[in-house]
Amino acid sequence: MAPETDQPETVWLLISDVDDTLTGDAAALQSLGEAIESRRDKLFVALNSSRPAASVDRTVAEVFPPGFPIDAVVTAMGTEVRFDGIPSSVWSARFEGWPRDDIAEAVTALGHTPHDAEFQTAFKASFAVPRGSAQEEVRDALAERGLPCRIIASGADDLDILPPDAGKDHATRFVHEHFRREHGVSADHLVVAGDSANDLAMFQTAPHAIAVGNARDELITAMPPDRSYRARAHHAAGVLEGLRHFASLPSTASPEPWHP
Repeated sequence: MAPETDQPETVWLLISDVDDTLTGDAAALQSLGEAIESRRDKLFVALNSSRPAASVDRTVAEVFPPGFPIDAVVTAMGTEVRFDGIPSSVWSARFEGWPRDDIAEAVTALGHTPHDAEFQTAFKASFAVPRGSAQEEVRDALAERGLPCRIIASGADDLDILPPDAGKDHATRFVHEHFRREHGVSADHLVVAGDSANDLAMFQTAPHAIAVGNARDELITAMPPDRSYRARAHHAAGVLEGLRHFASLPSTASPEPWHP
């Protein structure tokens, strides 16, 4: 009789927002990093932030504990992707020729203030535009001029304008495909985490999603209930709670899942 062989353990990929999802509680972030490190060969980690690379890199250097495991970084609302610190030219090439200057000019002409320069990139134009009629006016103006774009609104007045095939969801698929090829992460073993409406696209893409305990109502009310877990713990502690709920990390005594 042939000897029994162990079945290979499941390999997972976590793709998480940064601000107020991972950050906000230093001790919780340290605990999350240690838990991931203990399963380092079975759980890969990617950050997915709306902020550009330089801004996110400063946060990682100044706020994250030394050695926090990070395998990939998505920045500028899904328009920049790096694997092991190396930018993906394949990803950025798809946005070449996007008329950013024309889009910025059109929005500025409506009287809206762009966000600070550190939050702008070649493929992301960010403005402060109040929710409601003002944002609809922007959408209409860009459509009338035939300018190709995707608009992501979050918070009271954050408006990010991207190429049509950019966004946290498209980048999530691209990053997952990389880890599927390189490490065998199946489509069923992708989990995302976030706290605001600009994370909703990730939630609609992944089979498993974690809304941290401090998540905004704008995410909670719109996230798909059949595959979303609302953690009771806040910030990184909520991410850890969600990973244990989905069995991406070994379980401990944990709260019952939230249901809408």
